[in-house]
Amino acid sequence: MANVGGGFGFGTGVGVGTGVGVGVRPYAELTFDSEGDVDRVTQGAVSRMEATDLLVFAHGWNSDRSTSTRLYDRFFAPFEGLVGSGVRLGYVGVVWPSMRFSDEPIPDFDTLGALAEPDLGGALDPLTRRALGEFWPERRAELDRVAELLAERPDSAAAFIEFGALVRELAGVDAVPALVAPSVPAIFTDDVLEVCRALSVALARAGAPSAGAPPAAAAGPEGPGLTVGGGLRGLWGGAKELLRQAAYYKMKKRAGVVGERGLGPVLAQLAAARPALRFHLIGHSFGARVVSFSLRAVPDRARYVKSVTLLQGAFSHYAFAERLPHDKGTGGALRGLQRRVDGPVVACHSPYDSALKIFYPLASRMAGDSAGLLGFDERWGAIGHDGVQAVPGAPRLTLDTALREGIPTAGCVSVDAGSVVRRGGAPSGAHSDICHEELARLVVDAGRMGR
Repeated sequence: MANVGGGFGFGTGVGVGTGVGVGVRPYAELTFDSEGDVDRVTQGAVSRMEATDLLVFAHGWNSDRSTSTRLYDRFFAPFEGLVGSGVRLGYVGVVWPSMRFSDEPIPDFDTLGALAEPDLGGALDPLTRRALGEFWPERRAELDRVAELLAERPDSAAAFIEFGALVRELAGVDAVPALVAPSVPAIFTDDVLEVCRALSVALARAGAPSAGAPPAAAAGPEGPGLTVGGGLRGLWGGAKELLRQAAYYKMKKRAGVVGERGLGPVLAQLAAARPALRFHLIGHSFGARVVSFSLRAVPDRARYVKSVTLLQGAFSHYAFAERLPHDKGTGGALRGLQRRVDGPVVACHSPYDSALKIFYPLASRMAGDSAGLLGFDERWGAIGHDGVQAVPGAPRLTLDTALREGIPTAGCVSVDAGSVVRRGGAPSGAHSDICHEELARLVVDAGRMGR
């Protein structure tokens, strides 16, 4: 099996090195490496679970082993009291190699003083530096230089050019063939000073405290992307955000691989061996991408996936569309795959999610797009920001309405969860505010498991 990156080990319910377990039973984990290869020990533990219904939950980007285990413990806690007497639940936590940025708060998990303070001047805190080293184990020299530049904040265009080249190398976009280069996000191809200015503006919009000169100031006469009175030093907060986006870019691609080549085939094997077992897939952030891309491995006419619930999904709101509004000859990456679910695909979204409202569109805009980094264009929106788009007949509900009146039994459904998904600090906002009983009740309703 390929090496598992991101600092994850294997287990069946206890976070490695933390002693923190998951309280529900039976609970097991499915552990995958970056290529989608499953650890066979964890696969065996899942295959032996005695249950009628499996809740399969994939964590998102801002997770290490400890936080993913804590997430599963917290989110799964209400379910036993919500399901009907004929339902015997099994709980599965999908563990895949992402990484934790220690300056991104997770509501209910992080106490005051436990996180690194946001440093929009740029310096990396030791926890994030270590996590980056585990995420890119072959790039320690490049990361050392990146950390050095962020700490020193040189007032030099040449330093930003060097920084941009290092980030492109980390993201792997320099290796992209010229033929497909337009598919690379513009933040890795546009002028690095303009990119850092745009990211600094985005940080200000997300409510992050500014460091140095005002980040949203207009370009000065000295050159592009300058801030009034601050030279270039005020843009290193944007440079740090560019590094964060490089890690997200790698994780986004990895999530699709883990879903399609890893989770999907493993669930298909388990369903073939136990045809009565019902599966309910849940994903947060890039974990929503993991479970959605796993649908590509569901055989035609198979009926074992009974529901999919996407919590603040970090992928395109057009993913399930047969035709894109701006390109009628092309469909979304998951077009029509909602029909492989014997139940609904429920996309929860919130207007308080700064990561998906502000940063996702900026980071998803493709090279060659004439609109510019800061121009609004709905082509680059996330499903966790405004729900499913361009799928005819897909209803849009508030969370209260969905819980009171129920949700459709098939097809895509968008649920505005902003009534509960609303807490969190800069830069991600409420992106990780998902541990609520109301959302657990939504999963139960989607899977028709209620009393």
